[in-house]
Amino acid sequence: MSGVGWFGDLGNFLVMPTTGALKKIAGKEDGSITGYRSRYDKGSEIARAGFYSVELTDYHIKTESSATPRCGILKFTFPENERSRIQIDLARRVGGTSVEQYIQVADENTIRGWIKCTPEGGGWGDGEGNVDYTLYFFGQFSKPLENYGFWSAEIPDSWSRKKDDVIRVPYLKRVAEAPVITGKDELRGKHLGFYTEFPTRNEEEVTLKVGISFVDMKGAENNFNTEIAALSFEDVKAEAYRQWNEELSRIKISGGTDDEKTIFYTALYHTMIDPRIYTDANGRYTGGDGKIYSTGGAFTKRTIFSGWDVFRSQFPLQTIINPALVSDELNSLITLAEQSGREYYERWELMNAYSGCMLGNPALSILADAYIKGIRTFDVDKAYRYAKNTSKVFGNDELGYTPSELSISHTLEYAYTDWCIAQLAAALGKEEDAVEFQKKSQAYRNIFDQEKGWFRPRKADGSWMAWPENARTTEWYGCVESNPYQQGWFVPHDIEGMVELMGGREAVLADLNELFDKTPEDFLWNDYYNHANEPVHFVPFLFNKLEEPWNTQKWSRHICKNAYRNEVEGIVGNEDAGQMSAWYVLTASGIHPSCPGDTRFEITSPVFDRIEFQLDPEYASAEKFTVIAHDNSSSNIYIQRAVLNGEEYNKCYLDFSDIVHGGVLEIYMGDTPQKEWGR
Repeated sequence: MSGVGWFGDLGNFLVMPTTGALKKIAGKEDGSITGYRSRYDKGSEIARAGFYSVELTDYHIKTESSATPRCGILKFTFPENERSRIQIDLARRVGGTSVEQYIQVADENTIRGWIKCTPEGGGWGDGEGNVDYTLYFFGQFSKPLENYGFWSAEIPDSWSRKKDDVIRVPYLKRVAEAPVITGKDELRGKHLGFYTEFPTRNEEEVTLKVGISFVDMKGAENNFNTEIAALSFEDVKAEAYRQWNEELSRIKISGGTDDEKTIFYTALYHTMIDPRIYTDANGRYTGGDGKIYSTGGAFTKRTIFSGWDVFRSQFPLQTIINPALVSDELNSLITLAEQSGREYYERWELMNAYSGCMLGNPALSILADAYIKGIRTFDVDKAYRYAKNTSKVFGNDELGYTPSELSISHTLEYAYTDWCIAQLAAALGKEEDAVEFQKKSQAYRNIFDQEKGWFRPRKADGSWMAWPENARTTEWYGCVESNPYQQGWFVPHDIEGMVELMGGREAVLADLNELFDKTPEDFLWNDYYNHANEPVHFVPFLFNKLEEPWNTQKWSRHICKNAYRNEVEGIVGNEDAGQMSAWYVLTASGIHPSCPGDTRFEITSPVFDRIEFQLDPEYASAEKFTVIAHDNSSSNIYIQRAVLNGEEYNKCYLDFSDIVHGGVLEIYMGDTPQKEWGR
């Protein structure tokens, strides 16, 4: 998965080229337990979209990899050796192990089988994420399978097989001592491995192609035959390059430094990884009830919906450059709600699992935002019914707030997504519902303590939780992965009401300025503007709403400069399935939403001189939307004036319609704030 915490998952079907004696475990990095792992030459490493290559120095093997949407290909260039090998660990996965595997040698070049992953083997949330899936594979080697075998470790039923357990000495010893099994064509077990050995000439190339499916073995074979069977490694590599180049051309930029361009396109690449394809090439997929369904070509079923993160920037970005993806995700969430029998939306979906990770009802944000922007290629009646159900299952209904250890975060996020339902209801002509959910969206007021002047966690009996010293900057005090100072600004749907509660515009501006002034220059995890985590991502754009747009320009440009770098660890926090990068892509382009579900986009200071968004003609009436920043530089960060479609423009925001109708926004930059513009 793309830059998430909670221990991760996937990473199945682990392949390793080796030479010499067979070793069945990777071993330890410190060498205390030997294994098949190898050091590598960092200088030989090539990493780019659709291709990776590196030299394994312990074996002198060059490795190269590429992919199609549902298949992978590996090419190994071996040294001269009588015992060269490709070995496959069928058991291990990110965050733990699969619990059962099956593999069959189908002919002299082909293997197929499956890998069953359940919560008992760890994975997402070390099992708490409730992920249960089977990965099916169909693979072909370029070199005949003449000397091959298996290993099968007997793992006692009483042994835990989760994240930490499978790297402990007893478990590793059991796998390392597993017997090698030959003379068989298929095997089923709890911890299997497979190998094929062969002599190689110096610089002999051997390839392995693999198709995968989350439906069945027939699906894996069909994906293989559809996407990769007839292609060489160079064919796959070239096609991956072409496809990624086409996708990354959805936004074209000029200006900025080489580092800034690299950061931008790396970020754009990150926004295109998830939610990823879950459908077979013929449209079949496994539903939330474990049964097999077909999309009938109506949409692409997708998985990995990191909702709590991605509703803020990632999906608003996709409404501009890839509305079909938004449609896919909504259809995926709607069918999951239906087929699972739950009839409500999951907030963090992985492989059909209702993981319950994080909080809030982010699917409602994405649904409302899509609908009001004209993305309506889904069953609207079902979507709306499930939205109401979601609010009923998870919401502020009973008390008008949510009493919990995370009372502030729960209450504020539920209030916002109830507002989202109100917008959807109004658009659908459901006036009574619109009034009801608009009223529910005011729940944030019920946890604001006038005595303390801030939001405060509240108990079920109506009393407040104890107020600790430095309460506003106490992490986890009523808040998830944040403190009340950070989470408390999250009333994007009613800034006027929030400002009133907080003592008025001047008091709020003073408080906001203090939040940013106390933030460290590197933006690493801190108690103030903590860009490393999502709750504050809308906060820089509050200045626009408070009639100080020059501060939105100042701070958004400062964050772009200091929180993102052209380095391996170039982001200050977890990528979180594209959210961190989507914030950069939008902000560096000079626009960002402040409240998904509203068509308003805030205007801020672009990093680049020219940004062209390619629009989808199925959803937009024009080919592109363009932002041009005149006299832009690292010192000229303040907007002096703006022109929209040839006419003077004095607003610090755009409407989504300005974008999809193909507007041209010209911004004239200077080195001092122009305090008359945009107010």
